[in-house]
Amino acid sequence: MAFLGFTPLGKKGERGLLRAWSLVLLALAVLGLGSARGESKEYQLKAAFLFNFAQFVQWPATAFAGSDAPFCIGILGEDPFGDVLEDTVQGETINHHKLVVHRSRRSEDLMDCQLVFVCKSEAGRVGDILSQLDSKPILTVGDMDGFSGSGGAIDFYLQGNKVRFEINPGAAQRNGLRISSQLLSLGKIVSR
Repeated sequence: MAFLGFTPLGKKGERGLLRAWSLVLLALAVLGLGSARGESKEYQLKAAFLFNFAQFVQWPATAFAGSDAPFCIGILGEDPFGDVLEDTVQGETINHHKLVVHRSRRSEDLMDCQLVFVCKSEAGRVGDILSQLDSKPILTVGDMDGFSGSGGAIDFYLQGNKVRFEINPGAAQRNGLRISSQLLSLGKIVSR
């Protein structure tokens, strides 16, 4: 199966990717979430994580309608990001695909996205949502406890005042995605 962007990076490319993640992790250490604007900072960090996740996952070529199709990040439910996510991905590309953001309260509307962020507001529907998105080349990222253990690919959680994430590599593989070993080394691995 052909995967987009699955070319050897070489030492320079690997160092560049590691440097990018180091900056995100440094931001986590510096920013924390202790202020009155903690939720704003939390979702600024999560927006940066979503962009970085997209760089460390490989999608099959069939995930895109064509070579000029955009890379779509879908937000399912009550959007906690405001303009932060658009600001984060503005002008960016993933493997030559321009990044766009779509929002909906219905998972059916986000089936053409490559990454779907499932908001806390959808906690009661996680099983149904994951059933609908299962076996499609979509990276599912959740914002609630137990999301990755329920079959989602990545789940954010707070540890103290820091944003962390769990990864369920099996969920990503079932959807035809490959998660970089570099990303796997940064998250807590769970299975289901």
